[in-house]
Amino acid sequence: MIKAYAAKQAKAPLEPFEYDPGPLADDQVEIDVHYCGICHSDLSVIDDEWGLTQYPVVPGHEVVGKIAQVGSRVTGLAVGQVVGLGWHAGYCHTCAQCHSGDENLCADSQPTIIGHHGGFADKVRAQASAVVAIPDGMDLESAGPLFCGGITVFNPLVQFAIEPTDQVAVIGIGGLGHMALQFLHAWGCEVTAFTSSEAKRDEALQLGAHHTLDSRDDGAIEAAAGRFDLIISTVNVKLDWNRYLGTLKPKGRLHFVGATLDPLDLNVFALIMQQRTVSGSPVGSPATIARMLEFAKRHDIKPVVETYPMDKVNDALDRLRSGKAHYRIVLQR
Repeated sequence: MIKAYAAKQAKAPLEPFEYDPGPLADDQVEIDVHYCGICHSDLSVIDDEWGLTQYPVVPGHEVVGKIAQVGSRVTGLAVGQVVGLGWHAGYCHTCAQCHSGDENLCADSQPTIIGHHGGFADKVRAQASAVVAIPDGMDLESAGPLFCGGITVFNPLVQFAIEPTDQVAVIGIGGLGHMALQFLHAWGCEVTAFTSSEAKRDEALQLGAHHTLDSRDDGAIEAAAGRFDLIISTVNVKLDWNRYLGTLKPKGRLHFVGATLDPLDLNVFALIMQQRTVSGSPVGSPATIARMLEFAKRHDIKPVVETYPMDKVNDALDRLRSGKAHYRIVLQR
């Protein structure tokens, strides 16, 4: 039996929950969970904001632990190996996306916490191909958020061949944005943080920003016209996106990794006349996650985390709901 914490209805507190996972499939591994990050997506699934949740739901898709069992057809992973598991717990392996190395775009992928029990538990199971080995020497306590938030902001750098000479800005210095600043700085870019918080300015500079821009200062925004090759938006709220479009260079890109649910109100002429692009992306493929982990190790990139014991999961969720988390929360077993 696997011992976990589950919500049994939308917005309900998590309760102790046990389930029998059955025999281990021949392509699966079972992971002893040591740490599991909490992401805003966990709240969205607990609350059924996306209309996809199946109750009881065991959240948790930023898992760090050791392999306890391997299926009979699993190669490349071994019992005792330190690994991580992110948003996906499996892929179809038959579609064009899987065959081209874009498993994260597989339409039939298995999310770790939708129709599948996640990592707020003592153990979790997943298809071996979705599990990524963690390099020796990484700080395991803070590694979990890299498997969702970290790869979400790293993936665009790979997908769009961002150059070290590019000027890049980040909207939102929070759970995603604080990692984006670190990755972009280490990538070699000139980095600007858009922030409306005076308190976050100094910290943004410490995390890797070379400059900050007050997003409420019309004059500062106008002075930044045509400056950026790429803007990464990490926020989940509606903003005046046309103001940010104006700060892009010709052929610049406004890229969304934060899931704002409001429609985008964009001036199409601002796109057409300067050949600008608006895009979005999810987490990355297992290969890109592995690449991110090596990059993070080399440059000592770590999410800023607060830790809670696993049995204080509801306190941790309340902390995240309050908006006061600094910046990611990790459960520890």
